[in-house]
Amino acid sequence: MVQIEPQFPQLVDESRQKIEAALARCCELGPDCPAQLAEAIHYSLLAPGKRLRPLLVVLAAEACGGTLDAALPAACAVEMIHAYSLVHDDLPAMDDDDLRRGRPTCHKVYGEALGILVGDALQALAFETIARDVRQPAVAARMCYTLATAAGPAALVGGQADDLAAEQQGVADLPTLEAIHRRKTGALLRASLALGGLAAEATDEQLAALDEYGRALGLAFQITDDLLDVRGNEAQLGKRVGKDSDRGKLTFPGLLGVEESVHQAEELVREARAALSPLGPAAAPLEALAQYVVERDR
Repeated sequence: MVQIEPQFPQLVDESRQKIEAALARCCELGPDCPAQLAEAIHYSLLAPGKRLRPLLVVLAAEACGGTLDAALPAACAVEMIHAYSLVHDDLPAMDDDDLRRGRPTCHKVYGEALGILVGDALQALAFETIARDVRQPAVAARMCYTLATAAGPAALVGGQADDLAAEQQGVADLPTLEAIHRRKTGALLRASLALGGLAAEATDEQLAALDEYGRALGLAFQITDDLLDVRGNEAQLGKRVGKDSDRGKLTFPGLLGVEESVHQAEELVREARAALSPLGPAAAPLEALAQYVVERDR
């Protein structure tokens, strides 16, 4: 097990504070944005959270010799895409959730129609942020392509569509379940790492190492999420537990059992850590973050 260095929590906290400040600036939408829409965007984007995806952007950039400041536009953009996906996933036609991050979901506060519009606005704002704030046009273009691909019909949205279909029709095998979550969850995590690498103008070898790390991390993250739904604490998680089984949704613990799911997650973390070897000591925070993913309680 990787030992988390004493300074690591402080490092993450400092980075998270800068990410939070940057996200708050992105919520300054000007007088032309309707006030209630602006309020709902602020409510959804700045809801308390781990900020895992923007942290991955920042830590990947720093592991490749880049800076937090250069990575911030992409970090904000990926959190916007994540927040939009949560707002839409929570809608009655999707996962029908009334609690997210310890608070009522967006549509419970502002109504379904505005919830849809918040998601639409956040998706557009993500690409606006990259196009406006990334100084090098070629880098901005690659970032937009990377994020759009990860959020699109063959990745996040496609995974969500297959997940809904599987809930209705049933999924009985591990390859199908993994394929869903490599897109629905894993694609955006891998994109976060790629965006950080691009912000640092990483080499092809560095980008490949980040992608292999993200491939393993994404699946470990989803398995842990499924485990938390089985044995987590609702107050700590800030969302309902047991809802997957209540809906008859197939999960890793449901297919493999709890013990084997834990083993699979731990093995994936070992793979993720091993993938970082080409990056050397600069990748130590990413190693620690991988361990955090499987040990978290929320």
